[in-house]
Amino acid sequence: MVHMTNSALHTVEAHLREQASAYCESNHVPGFAAGVYHAGEQVVVAHGVANVATGAPMREDTGFLFGSVTKVMTTTLVLQQVDRGVLDLDAPVVRYLPEFALSVPGAAGKILVRHLIAHTNGIDADLYFPDAAGREALKTYVDGLPSGCGTLFEPGEQLSYSNGGMIIAGRLLEVVTGLPFGDLLARDIYAPVGMTDSSTSAEQAILRSTAIGHFPDPETMAATPTGMFTLPDTWGPAGGTPIGTIGDLLAFGRTHLTGGVSPAGTRVLSAASTALMQQVSFDMHSPNVPPIGLGWVLYPFGDTTVLAMSGASPGGVSLLCVVPEHDLVFTAFGNSPGAILLQDQLLQWLLSEHLGVQIPTLVTELEQDVDLTPYVGVYRSNQLRVDVTIVDGQLEERVTYEPADDTQEQIFTAFCGGTTSGPPQRLVPIRPGLFAPAGYPLEAFDGYLRLLLVSYHDVRDGQARFRNGGGRLTRRA
Repeated sequence: MVHMTNSALHTVEAHLREQASAYCESNHVPGFAAGVYHAGEQVVVAHGVANVATGAPMREDTGFLFGSVTKVMTTTLVLQQVDRGVLDLDAPVVRYLPEFALSVPGAAGKILVRHLIAHTNGIDADLYFPDAAGREALKTYVDGLPSGCGTLFEPGEQLSYSNGGMIIAGRLLEVVTGLPFGDLLARDIYAPVGMTDSSTSAEQAILRSTAIGHFPDPETMAATPTGMFTLPDTWGPAGGTPIGTIGDLLAFGRTHLTGGVSPAGTRVLSAASTALMQQVSFDMHSPNVPPIGLGWVLYPFGDTTVLAMSGASPGGVSLLCVVPEHDLVFTAFGNSPGAILLQDQLLQWLLSEHLGVQIPTLVTELEQDVDLTPYVGVYRSNQLRVDVTIVDGQLEERVTYEPADDTQEQIFTAFCGGTTSGPPQRLVPIRPGLFAPAGYPLEAFDGYLRLLLVSYHDVRDGQARFRNGGGRLTRRA
């Protein structure tokens, strides 16, 4: 553990400990770890247990699944190859990966390398979970796309959080470098950044202290260990398999604070590419969908931009935030899904109390007389169906997972703790096209939980074409 001379970080450390203890106790979260780097000093804290089955403690150096935080690493790997002249961001993916195809003839040929890492590719594969392991896993993923994965929109037309885009980027990297994705990640990210406690597989992680995820028991709410540690190897570049520590994620975040130079002084990425990742590449101008850079999601908190990526793993949630204007990195992991609320509270506290950032209210009022009819209908994306109706004068959404096959269903349900559909959710209008889930105080949406807001887009002939929930698009069926 790093001991502080900085009294402000003493205060941060005490707050992290106090909040983690109180929140985990009252919300059945077994364990939590968090770290803050600020202006040359850093602190790491840990609370609770890493695994309720064994009682192993959550330690400052306990490993955990990065989840989608990996996407920033995958993007960094792509831009390293751009820096080296191997890849061109504005070239079609098929130039390097000729076998890349989708179920819509010709659609893959329009997708540029840039679209893969900017979540603007339109690939409809968000819940496509082929089960394959080893060196051929990403090839298996790409080879299976034409049989069931089409497109949601034309490349560059919209923004929709894309697991598929990142996985295809991972396969692209394998082809142009000749290295399996895990080996490339270890060589070109872990080693130069100094991520000495990170691994690329469960086989490596078992050799050290590693946390597992948990799900709340529906009856008692007690934390129950996940039955599946990682997603299949096919999801590695999107976050399925990489594992590491709070200290390692702080080092990676610091590399992006300092123009691509690691804490040890190694150049990991060019200053130009590091800056490019932090520039807006697409903005839907909707409060629930923050602008996107390359790899990073760019959360506006007033005039301050937080570069962020959160990561879900089976029963766990991670978060990495980089605040360039204030030379700060915050990262956290909780081994139950409910820990995301604690992460949001800690981020807002760091911004407002530690840094003095004014966090404006995102949603100031609700509009009463909004015509709901343009939003009613059925919306779909890969294996997902959203039924939107009007009940008692309010919009009601029902989200259902419709698995393509038994394997997909087994992986999805294990990832989500056994559910294939959520309870119906009532929505209250903020303004035309933008809705909040009923029952939340409006200030709940000022931070990370703005992702809970739902928006509808591209109204034509009195009907919205797209619904956006959690940054993901579904299209009117």
